[in-house]
Amino acid sequence: MSARTILQKLEILADAAKYDASCASSGTAKRNSMGGKGIGSTEGMGICHAYAPDGRCISLLKILLTNHCIFDCHYCINRKSSNVARARFTPQEVVDLTLAFYRRNYIEGLFLSSGIVKSSNHTMEQLVEVARILREEHDFRGYIHLKTIPEADAEIVHQAGLYADRVSINVELPTDSGLTRLAPDKDARQIEGAMGKVKSDITELKDAHKRFKHAPRFAPAGQSTQMIVGADAASDADIVGKASRLYDSFGLRRVYYSAFSPIPDASAVLPLKRPPLIREHRLYQSDWLMRFYGYKPAEVMQATEADGNLPLDIDPKLAWALKFREQFPVDVNRASKEQLLRVPGLGVKAVGRILASRRHRNLRLDDVARLTQSITKVRPFVCTVDWRPVTLTDRADLRGLLASKTEQLELFAA
Repeated sequence: MSARTILQKLEILADAAKYDASCASSGTAKRNSMGGKGIGSTEGMGICHAYAPDGRCISLLKILLTNHCIFDCHYCINRKSSNVARARFTPQEVVDLTLAFYRRNYIEGLFLSSGIVKSSNHTMEQLVEVARILREEHDFRGYIHLKTIPEADAEIVHQAGLYADRVSINVELPTDSGLTRLAPDKDARQIEGAMGKVKSDITELKDAHKRFKHAPRFAPAGQSTQMIVGADAASDADIVGKASRLYDSFGLRRVYYSAFSPIPDASAVLPLKRPPLIREHRLYQSDWLMRFYGYKPAEVMQATEADGNLPLDIDPKLAWALKFREQFPVDVNRASKEQLLRVPGLGVKAVGRILASRRHRNLRLDDVARLTQSITKVRPFVCTVDWRPVTLTDRADLRGLLASKTEQLELFAA
């Protein structure tokens, strides 16, 4: 097959993969080929395709095996009834592309997903075959993330976890009713059943690896999922509640949020306009509050407005603080770590710096300013030896004073 044909396929299938946001590559086992064995590494730098939570730029070849699909999910540009150009790689073609890109230092790993062709089992077997060839025939030691298919047999999905660093299964939509309406070929119970099986496999083989040195690893970077935001009527409160339950039930490494994007020849049941991109950002901020700042899901939901959605002009942490002003101001020289993490404008690193600095002396407002990115948002919610906000915390127009004055621009807005 000519290089031109491969490039045409790559153009179609790389573009089709852009709607999947869950391609970060953090948390896997460290391995490399420095000893002269194998090819690739899970460490290093390259062209940036994704960001790890520690801020590293991760380069991944992010493609679909095929955008042919027997399912007809209304929100998906690759659905069966969609009028788009179709293409399909063979497993060997994906392997050859991955190795060629790696040798040119373009990538560090592979993120591979697919439409459903012939059957769920057949497609899942093809995805696993790509990973098998890379690992067993080429001793590829780079990062592999496989998007698994919940409708496939559990044993095939299990094989995916033995070769991949991370596996993911998209729940697609926050509510069961939304999934039934917009993705009639998918079943919420089946999706969660597959996620539960992956969780048990991760736990079982992690325990086995502790007891037996040569026990196989299973998805060492864990599993993740993605939800589409704005395709149905689900509120941010619904989405936060769903995300929290997924974290608790399946030990997910990450829940990703993807703002719905209108597609050509869209179904009449879909909204005509995409949600503001800032809504997706606010959901990521709320996710961060639950994972790193000690907020319970119910507390994040308290930050929502009357329609159940998070405010767009201010972040969820500030929204919560404005609703519970009786919790403030907090004394930076005496407050606990948990109290300081609730202060708008103070991040985890800033709180750590404050706790370390106050062991040596009482902090003034100027000291706090040097330890944070911006003191403007912090001032109304803290007191120091030389600063007490008095009536500032209770001002009726405080939200307006702290809200962002900039408007988010859209890259392809008309």
